[in-house]
Formats: sequence, C-alpha cells, structure tokens
Amino acid sequence: MSSRFPLDPIALTEALVAIDSRNPDLVSGAPGEAVVASRLAEILAGWGFAVSLDEIAPGRFNVMARIGPTGRSPLLLNGHLDVVGTEGMVHEPFVPTRTNGRLYGRGATDMKGGVAAMCVAAARAAARGALASEMIIAAVADEEYRSIGTTALLARGVNATAAIITEPTRMAVCPAHKGFAWFDVIVHGHAAHGSRPDVGIDAVAHAGLLLAEMVRYERETLRTRTHELLGHASMHASTIAGGTGWSTYPEQCSLQLERRTVPGESIDLVESELRALCDTVAKEHPSFRADIARHTVQPPNDVPGSSPVVLALMHALATHNYTPRIDGLSCWTDAALFTAAGIPAVCFGPGDIARAHGAEEWVDEAELLLAADILETVCAAWGREASSL
Repeated sequence: MSSRFPLDPIALTEALVAIDSRNPDLVSGAPGEAVVASRLAEILAGWGFAVSLDEIAPGRFNVMARIGPTGRSPLLLNGHLDVVGTEGMVHEPFVPTRTNGRLYGRGATDMKGGVAAMCVAAARAAARGALASEMIIAAVADEEYRSIGTTALLARGVNATAAIITEPTRMAVCPAHKGFAWFDVIVHGHAAHGSRPDVGIDAVAHAGLLLAEMVRYERETLRTRTHELLGHASMHASTIAGGTGWSTYPEQCSLQLERRTVPGESIDLVESELRALCDTVAKEHPSFRADIARHTVQPPNDVPGSSPVVLALMHALATHNYTPRIDGLSCWTDAALFTAAGIPAVCFGPGDIARAHGAEEWVDEAELLLAADILETVCAAWGREASSL
C-alpha cells in the first residue's frame, strides 16, 4: 500500500480541517461536505480502500470505504464531516494551526480529528496485514442537523457486527448517551384591548403557567428517572415568543421545548406526559388551550458493558498503558441510530465535547496519535478469537 499522503492522523486532521464543510442547514450559503468528502475519498483510495462517494441529498455526500477480508465480522468506523458555524471564533477556523501540542481549527475536535484517527487506524492495520475482518469507514454528512447521512447509510442496508463512532470522548469508552425530542407548542389566548380583562385571554401568561408546571414535573418526576452513566432526564424551554404590543392581550405565545431522554423512555411516553402537563394547567385555568407538535426526535443509546466492541476498546486502552474508563456522553450522536438498527455502537475518540462549537476549538495532538494507535489495535484484533481480546 503506497500513497503520497502519509499515514499520519495529525496530517490528515489538518487536511480535513482546512476544508470548509459547514452544514448548509445550519449556516445559510455554507458549502456542505462535497469538497471534504471528495478529498477524503481520494486519500483513502490511495491507501488501498475500495471507496464510493454517495450523494444522499443534493450536494451532500457520504464517503464509504472498505478494506480487509470481506464478509467476516465487519467493524464499522463512523464519523461526520460537517461542522457548525464559525461566528465568534477567536482563531482562523479553516487554517489549521499547531501550537503547544494542540491543533486548532473548526472541526478539529468535533470531529475531524476522530475521523482522521479511525481512517489512519484501519489503513495501518491493513498495511501490516493484520486485519482478520473487514473494516468499513463511513464518513457521513449532516450529523449536526438531522443525521441524513447515517440515516441514508442504514436505509441502504449497511451491515456490520458493531460500530465505533469517533466523537470526542476524552478517550473514554462511551456506550450510552441521552436522546432528545423537540416540540413546538402554541399557547392560544384571545386578543383584546389591554383595558378589557373581561374579554382578553393572555397567551403569554398561560405559557408561563405551563412553564411553571414543567419546572415541577422536572423536579418531581424527571429527576427520579436516572441512568448510571447519564444522570437524570430533563426538559427545558429553548425559546419563547408572543404578544404584539403594550396595550393588547396576546393572542398567541409559541414555545420551543427540548426534552432529553434516558434509555427506556419512548417518544410516545414523552409526548403523553407533555400533554398531561397541559391538561393539569387547564384544570386550574379552563381558558388554557395549547397545540403540541413534534419537531425532531432522536433516541438515546445504551450498549451493555459486556458488548464485544466495549471489551475490545477497553483491552486496547490497557494494551497501550492508558487507564480504560467507561463514561456516559452528554451529547447526542449517530451511535443511537446504529444501535437501534441492530449494530451495537459506542463512542470513543480524541478531544473534548466541551470544546465543540466554541469560539476556540482544538484537539490535543498526543491524544490524537494515541487514539489512532488504540483504534489500530482494535481493528487488528477484531474478528479473532475472544481470547485475543
């Protein structure tokens, strides 16, 4: 296997960060993933992968790359190529800069560093003839918005025995994360002159009653629904808007609500409980009326600690003298989609999610190198006898 591009996760991270791949659904006029996907596909082909570029929406591309023995316990390595906006950043977003052991740039930690580590890991294991199973690289579009990349990948029938999503986990093995549900709530009132309380119904005040009921619900109910790695379920109001002027009873108030779910909570349960909160308010205030609509729903992820993919990562960490630890991940990832489709998926990668989407984004270079080494060990061990793990 030969290539002009080095098998170096730092160099590959630089190459990916240097390409603007802001998500156009988040940033108007942004370029999306086409250019970065094409560049990664070119590099992987040079390393000996069988590569395809899949346009899953106009101008939006997934990279699929395979290497190693086909049909034998394939392991899928997944990461996303899109990044969020750059407003407020204190360094050049798409000029990768290395200083004091850090690599700066938008996407360095979320998650082009992880993508680079997984690609280099599989390529190195293949280069030394160490693969007993097929490695599938899936570098996808749109994780930052609606996950259309991974959704398309699964719809087209990708098959694997397990998946590792190289999101930034500070090198912890993360087999679980919360899900989320977004709701649009319209609280209705009745417009009237401010001097006519006998006629007007204040939609904003009624929205406030619902918010107060939400606070009670979280305190008394959601804080009792816990997961050992994730803490408790939660709910918050994301936005609120209503009213037209000083002297008018507001006819409408709109709320956007986010509900973070723990494993075991279904969307039907979540919505029924939200509707029950509205019913509780209406019992005390008969003029209260609200419409509820689901916006976006993504499930939580929960993979047992005894799963082979968890054990393989823990063993590889110990092999490299890095104390293995299992943790929960605070953010949502595409791992949940794979697990729901029957492909147990865990998150593991370099970087810290606390630095994602921020004014300053960087990944630790030593951590990036170590992540590639650990993932290479996993790739080389995957599909062999359990005793080798």
